[in-house]
Amino acid sequence: MLSTSFGAQSAALLHLATQRAPELPVVLVDTGYLFPETYRFADSLTARLGLRLHVVQAEESPAWFEARHGRLWEQGLEGIEHYNRLRKIEPMQRALDGLGARLWIAGLRRSQSPERARRQVLERAGPRWKLHPLLDWSDRRIGAYLARHGLPYHPLWERGYVSIGDWHTTRPLAEAGDLAGTRFFGLKRECGLHEPAD
Repeated sequence: MLSTSFGAQSAALLHLATQRAPELPVVLVDTGYLFPETYRFADSLTARLGLRLHVVQAEESPAWFEARHGRLWEQGLEGIEHYNRLRKIEPMQRALDGLGARLWIAGLRRSQSPERARRQVLERAGPRWKLHPLLDWSDRRIGAYLARHGLPYHPLWERGYVSIGDWHTTRPLAEAGDLAGTRFFGLKRECGLHEPAD
C-alpha cells in the first residue's frame, strides 16, 4: 500500500506509483483537521489519477475527541504526541492491518529533516517492509517531475506552505521562520507515522 497526506508535493509519488501499479491501495489518514484545500486536492487527484483511495479516521469524531481530551495540540510536546497517536498512528495501523500490507510505500525524502536523512530506501518496519522511492529526490527533481507530467502542487504551496498537515499545527514558512517551525510549533517534525522502528 501507498500512504499519502496529499501534501505539498504528493502528486509526484501518487503518479509515479500508480502509473506502474494502478490497483495499488492508497491510504489517507484523515485526522478531521486537514485544511479544506487538502480535502479538495485529494478529491481532484483521486479523480484524475484513478486512485484506489482508502480513507481511515480515528474512531472519535473531532468534536467528541475534543470533548474527551481537549485540544491536545495546545498541550505541549506530550499533548502533540498523544494527539498523533490517537488521530494518526492508530488509524494507520488499522489500515495496514486491514489491508494485510506487507509493503508500505511512503514519500519520505532525506532533505526533509535530520531524522529522515538517516533513512534507507528499503527498511524493515515491524512486520512489514517500508519503501521510500523518492528518498534521494531533491525539490528541483520533484518540481521537474510535476512539470513534465502536468501535475499540481498542493494549492497552499503558493501561499508559502512547504509542509502541510493539520490546520492547527501547520504554519507557512514565512510565519514559522524556518522549516522546523512549520510543523508542531517547532517542537518536533515527525507525526509518528514514519519514525524508525526500534
